[in-house]
Amino acid sequence: FVFKLTAAKQQDHFFQAAYLEERDAWVRDIKKAIHCIDGGQRFARKSTRKSIRLPETINLSALYLSMKDPEKGIKELKLEKDKKVFNHCFTGTSVIDWLVSSKSIRNRKEGLMLASSLLSEGYLQPAGDTSKAAAEGLSDTPFLDLYDAYYYFPDSGFFCEGNSSDDDVILKEEFRGIIVKQGCLLKQ
Repeated sequence: FVFKLTAAKQQDHFFQAAYLEERDAWVRDIKKAIHCIDGGQRFARKSTRKSIRLPETINLSALYLSMKDPEKGIKELKLEKDKKVFNHCFTGTSVIDWLVSSKSIRNRKEGLMLASSLLSEGYLQPAGDTSKAAAEGLSDTPFLDLYDAYYYFPDSGFFCEGNSSDDDVILKEEFRGIIVKQGCLLKQ
């Protein structure tokens, strides 16, 4: 799950993700940033909270922790679709159902807005073609209230068996050089 980024000064940087989908998400986002900068635009991540006028009283971080609660949170499941098995994930409908039952929202429409914020801020990640397409702007909303739209928590240990989402050709190359800085990446 390693990818290489070559800087303008021909300096190579290697990044390692925890799993394939995380690596793909990083590569996709870095490509978007490069495309934006190459087009002469200033690259800046827009705040979802401002763009959808999310009330200041809603704490996405606290909501995320509640959603992950082993007793009262959203149950992570092993789901199957299109001959692929998605481990440690849940459906879009189960997220909205949980938000309604926890009284975080008044109706499903508000739930879509709040779940879209969680997705945009990196608290939820899309798994599978349906939810990935919506997150990339191919749907009316980035988050889908559907039984066949799968999502997962970024630190859940999610993985997909039989996944072939790797569009990029990865050349096998021996890693050379020294480690400049070692740590982990947090994508938000």
